[in-house]
Amino acid sequence: MSQLIYLDNAATTAVRPEVFEKMKPFFIENYSNPSAVYSFAGDTKEAVEKAREQIAAVLGAKAKEIYFTAGGSESDNWAIKGIAEALQEKGKHIITSKIEHHAVLHTCEYLEKHGYEVTYLDVDADGVVSPEAVEKAIRPDTILISIMTANNEIGTIEPIAQIGAVAKKHGILFHTDAVQAFAHIPMNVDEMNIDLLSASGHKFNGPKGVGFLYIRSGIKIGPFVHGGAQERGRRAGTTNVPGVVGMAEAARLAQEEMDKRIEKETAVRDYFIEQIEKRVPYAKLNGHRTNRLPNNVNFCFRFIEGESLLILLDQKGICGSSGSACTSGSLDPSHVLLAIGLPHEIAHGSLRLTLSEATTKDDAEFVVSELEKIVERLRSMSPLYEDFVKEEKKNA
Repeated sequence: MSQLIYLDNAATTAVRPEVFEKMKPFFIENYSNPSAVYSFAGDTKEAVEKAREQIAAVLGAKAKEIYFTAGGSESDNWAIKGIAEALQEKGKHIITSKIEHHAVLHTCEYLEKHGYEVTYLDVDADGVVSPEAVEKAIRPDTILISIMTANNEIGTIEPIAQIGAVAKKHGILFHTDAVQAFAHIPMNVDEMNIDLLSASGHKFNGPKGVGFLYIRSGIKIGPFVHGGAQERGRRAGTTNVPGVVGMAEAARLAQEEMDKRIEKETAVRDYFIEQIEKRVPYAKLNGHRTNRLPNNVNFCFRFIEGESLLILLDQKGICGSSGSACTSGSLDPSHVLLAIGLPHEIAHGSLRLTLSEATTKDDAEFVVSELEKIVERLRSMSPLYEDFVKEEKKNA
């Protein structure tokens, strides 16, 4: 393999060298437990609190509102289960959407088995959740609305500020899974009316195994992990100091460079989309054409199996995916693609390419060139495609 073009940054990202350098001392020099009382723990304790301030600054939040976790899935679980438990006397109804990450959907399904009711909202053909639909779904016993900031598969950015305003108007708590959006697009918890927000370090060039949950001051929520008194008694477990420090540094750098990175990634993303639509027939762009994450390209190719496409791309040194990395072992088509109205046979032929700032137009040109050849090769083996082309010619 002469080259590697990594286009699966929605699954995980490389840790930036600057981030790794910040983490190193907390593995081998300042390795103390920040919960300890002796002076040797002072540096680690200070580093954790500085990290909390850095994360909060990216969101326009207060440092005391940031709670460190082991990642996005834990943060989603904690937000939803924690609020459900805390507010069960008020009601047992939750509103979410059909295109959420499984960390949200499976948590809601768990709660349904324990007496809660969940409304799963439809989305439009671009994957957009309507604020009006959210408002119509509200009941007297609704205690939580959970809608993701941006979809991890098709890249559509949701109208979070408007949905948050609806929640605020009705006095309902609003949680957003911002795992794909945090540090990629501008976010402010006050301007967007967000009460709880989940994020994960490895999605923005930080380390794996660390994330955070933003909890607005004054919100009643119990601990998700029981044990010690870490995270002000709300999340037990020895603090992952290197991870926390690395995540905060990655967030700081991402915020600092956000405008430049968005501009660069959007230009390459749009080139990808333009070239695929121009050169690969019967390709359908999934997600909103413009209101999407700067680095997300998602297509379905008719008469193609996504798994075969990924294997042949891999042989050319191209790393992509057919959807969420968390469901890569499943043979079922993406629940997100089905929710936007695609039939099973088309949803099976999906390809998600997620870029980084390092992705160039030359990379895009190489990938599209290989994609053209691979799609043509796979379709040449499909009797369905052959029949389709004959029918098209007959009707022309």
